[in-house]
Amino acid sequence: MRFDFPTIMVLLVVVTGLIWALDAAFFAPRRRVASTGDPDDSGAAAEQAATGVKEMPEAPKLVEYARSFFPIFLIVLVLRSFVAEPFRIPSGSMMPTLLIGDFILVNKFTYGIRLPVIDNKIFELNAPARGDVIVFRSPEDPATPFIKRVVGVPGDHIAYYNKILYINGEAAEQETVGKYQGIGSGLSMSGASLRLENLDGRVHRILVQPGVPTLEGTMIIPDGHYFVLGDNRDNSRDSRFWGTVPDELLIGRAFMIWMNWDWGHGIHWDRIGDSIR
Repeated sequence: MRFDFPTIMVLLVVVTGLIWALDAAFFAPRRRVASTGDPDDSGAAAEQAATGVKEMPEAPKLVEYARSFFPIFLIVLVLRSFVAEPFRIPSGSMMPTLLIGDFILVNKFTYGIRLPVIDNKIFELNAPARGDVIVFRSPEDPATPFIKRVVGVPGDHIAYYNKILYINGEAAEQETVGKYQGIGSGLSMSGASLRLENLDGRVHRILVQPGVPTLEGTMIIPDGHYFVLGDNRDNSRDSRFWGTVPDELLIGRAFMIWMNWDWGHGIHWDRIGDSIR
């Protein structure tokens, strides 16, 4: 079992919930009996006011903390597991679509509902389509989340040669629009060829560095798997290196940038709220 944030949240929900439930079922009634002699606490307040009987002892601090934090942990767990989860972009492999320091939101239900920690899919919805930007657990190290763009779906014949992507024997349309000007931690990519790539009518920007060697090859995508590439084609470790992404490693679809904080370079305010295409 992975010991990551979802695992920690599940453990916190279970522990605080058990403490609260055990106290309510066993220890709170005993405290009432010891204080009022009434296990149901019916009329205890009136009796205490009339006779001066001491008030029921307060619950232990541990129980009070559990009672206070249980609903918070539960809400966070539900939102992150089934609605949306935040991630931070640590590298430039998806430039120019995503920059180092982008904080993104990932839709957790687009590709089906999964149970936290064990990741079993309990409700089937959509399948990833060409052009989707997805977050998934690395096939090489499932504890590490990756973000790439889907370019091949089950049954596709994918090839990559001379900086061109081929899908089922046809080259994906590319249009060169100029030289890229990097900012912040991505300044080193200045001068790369900025191109528009068309995947089934969905146009997105990519970066290519002519003359820089890149891994080439061809593959047929098996059922339940997806071929992914980084938009920064010559600076991305993706399906060209470690193969396809199986469905069980999918986390969700990235859909919005909610913050950008590039350490050492400040906040890029103009990126906040941008949709991810």
